[in-house]
Amino acid sequence: MAIQSLRTEGDRNPRTLEEAHAFVSQVESLFMPWNIDGLVAGFTEDCVVRFGTLPEFTGRDALRQFFTARSSKQRGYRLKKQFRSLTGDVMANVWDGWWEDAATGRPMKGFGVEVWKLRDGKIAIWETAFNSAPADENASVEGLLG
Repeated sequence: MAIQSLRTEGDRNPRTLEEAHAFVSQVESLFMPWNIDGLVAGFTEDCVVRFGTLPEFTGRDALRQFFTARSSKQRGYRLKKQFRSLTGDVMANVWDGWWEDAATGRPMKGFGVEVWKLRDGKIAIWETAFNSAPADENASVEGLLG
């Protein structure tokens, strides 16, 4: 599979709303199907990842392990990202995701918020908060906090 990276023109960060929308769309496309090489290439060598309740991890090797583990557990992953803001070198987006749990075959859904700090057209810090649940269950505050 050819490596598509997240790089912007001239390896610089997006500066306009149009460039930011294109950056988010490019990231989205690398998840369907999983293009782990392309995803990892879009991060700095020393990237920092804070993903939900997972312990913080750093570097492309750990990031590759993370994406490999996720891709093996999330069959048929579909993703829709929506750009929200661009301020200097920081971008934010929200996303909805759908997949089949590889262990149970159960349809799943998720919603998340991401903040990316960019350096030289790549993601240097990736912070994500998200919730996921079986797609056929109605969520409730009690269930979320229980």
